[in-house]
Amino acid sequence: MKSLELLVERIILSSRWILVVFYLGLAAALALYGFSFLLKFIKIASNVMVATEGDMILAMLGLIDAALVGSLIVMVMISGYENFVSRFDEAEADAENKDVSFLGKLDSGSLKIKVASSIVAISSIHLLQVFLNINEYTDTKIVLLTGIHIAFVVSALMLGYLENMMSKTKKGVGKS
Repeated sequence: MKSLELLVERIILSSRWILVVFYLGLAAALALYGFSFLLKFIKIASNVMVATEGDMILAMLGLIDAALVGSLIVMVMISGYENFVSRFDEAEADAENKDVSFLGKLDSGSLKIKVASSIVAISSIHLLQVFLNINEYTDTKIVLLTGIHIAFVVSALMLGYLENMMSKTKKGVGKS
C-alpha cells in the first residue's frame, strides 16, 4: 500500500510539469502580441504628420495599454513557473547576476496584487480612451464601463487588504 501511495504522490508532483505547456503558450502569445504592437507602432509612425493631438494621445494610450498587457503576461509566466513548476537555475546558481535578480520575488499573494493592479491600470487606460472619445459612446455604455472599472478597483483594494491581513497573520504565527 505504501508503494501505491508513493506512486500517486510522484504522479501528482510530476503533473506540475504540464503547466509548462501553458507558459510556453503564453510566450508564443506574447510574441504574437509583440508583432501586433510593432504593426500598431508602424501605423502610428506613418500617420504622425497628419494625426491630430487627440489621435496621437489615443494612439500612445493604446501602446501603453499593450505594454502593460505584455508585462502582465511576462509576470504570470515567470512567477507561475517559479511558484508551481521549478526554480530558475540562473537565479540560484549566480545570486549576484543582476539580469535575473527579480526572479523568485513574486509569491502567489504578491502576484495576485500585481495582476490586479495591472488590470486596474489597463482598465484605467481603456476608460480614459473612452472619455477622450466620449461622443462615440452612449451614456449607458459609459456608465457600464465606469462600473466595471470601479469593480476592478474595489477587487484590487480587497485583494491588497486580504494579502496584508494574511502577511500579518503569517508574521504573528512565526513569532510564537
